[in-house]
Amino acid sequence: MTDHPIAMITGGAQGIGLACGRALAADGYRVMLVDLKDSVTDAAQEIGGRGFICDVADTDALLAIFDRIEAEEGPVAALVNNAGIARPGDFLSYDLADFDAVIGLNLRSVFAATQRAAKGMIAAGIKGAIVNMSSINAVVAIPAIPAYCASKGGVQQLTKASSLALAPHGIRVNAVGPGSIDTEMMAGVNASPEALARVLSRTPIGRVGSADEIGSVVAFLCSPKSSYVTGETIYVDGGRLGLNYTV
Repeated sequence: MTDHPIAMITGGAQGIGLACGRALAADGYRVMLVDLKDSVTDAAQEIGGRGFICDVADTDALLAIFDRIEAEEGPVAALVNNAGIARPGDFLSYDLADFDAVIGLNLRSVFAATQRAAKGMIAAGIKGAIVNMSSINAVVAIPAIPAYCASKGGVQQLTKASSLALAPHGIRVNAVGPGSIDTEMMAGVNASPEALARVLSRTPIGRVGSADEIGSVVAFLCSPKSSYVTGETIYVDGGRLGLNYTV
């Protein structure tokens, strides 16, 4: 057990998830990173936390990780539901198995983790915080990622519904909606000057964002500084959603 509050982050081995881990560790949390990748163990050690290998789309495995963390470290006080996949494809030939896989990880696991974390917080008397990773694609759509768009729209509504259900227990639930962020998912875009120019043309601030900029907002939503904020999605997108058109 530890005197530091416990934060659990899914999809924490790299990118935005690891950046959230760094930010929460800096705020005094003992961070538990959960990911399919073996590298999660080393990533967690670098920030003074622990790593757990798990497919969070497997609900039984996910719940078992919660049980283990509670038994070995203590109850989770902050949960970041970050794990996600996109699975792009042509709309008319989009495979239903891919659709189910995206919804299963991006939306169903968020519900399962939120429900389980909330039960643990209530049992321990913790007025905790849950942050879900949404996307600007909860609002604007890309035809080649229909399942991803549907899942992130669902995350936004799930955030609202769970915030209402958990408010009487003092548990806040919010979401962060990244725009174009410099992560592995954007590697292909960054490698193409033409593709990057298209991204920047619809980003008023004129650059892609960093994973650490997302982590900072997540840390804010897990901190007392956001104590009167719940049910909200904060879009960290360089102004993209406010842009009507480009010339």
